[in-house]
Amino acid sequence: MAKLTPQPENLAQLVFLVRGEKVLLDADLAMLYGVETGALNRAVKRNIDRFPDDFMFQLSHEDWEGLKCQIGISSASTAASNSKKSGLLRSQLVTASMHGGRRGLPYAFTEQGVAMLSSVLHSPRAVEVNIAIMRTFVQLRRLMDSNRDLARKIEAMEMRYDEQFSAIFDAIKQLIADDQTRKAKPKRSIGFI
Repeated sequence: MAKLTPQPENLAQLVFLVRGEKVLLDADLAMLYGVETGALNRAVKRNIDRFPDDFMFQLSHEDWEGLKCQIGISSASTAASNSKKSGLLRSQLVTASMHGGRRGLPYAFTEQGVAMLSSVLHSPRAVEVNIAIMRTFVQLRRLMDSNRDLARKIEAMEMRYDEQFSAIFDAIKQLIADDQTRKAKPKRSIGFI
């Protein structure tokens, strides 16, 4: 099983938004930890009391279809070709009809669930991967905060420019009104009276 170097730039593309939560899927975590997806899920089920719903949940059919749309996959055959392109999206995208792929819906782990995995999986690789994943979540949070700040600055600029353009539009309306009153006055005759 190929082991991915756990760097935040590699891991960020494995984080998906499901039910408003940033999550990692069980197959991606298994790949990172260097274990089979079934082995990871069995370890979690042996310690299920450590994984409440806000730490880990199984995707519904709607979640799974939405995730496939988020990733840009329409069928199992394109899943295989897409996973070759990225090198990261693996077996969780392949359906059961393709060489023993997923039999059920994947499990999604939130940041807290990933942290809890370190207490379930006891290996140096698990510790290394968990540290990299935590750093990735921190970087994603910082990126989101900087985007919020940027959105606030843009909104403030829009409001300021709206006020300035409002003053300009008021001046234009006044000029149009003055022009209309000037046209409404009777014209003076030109020439000798």
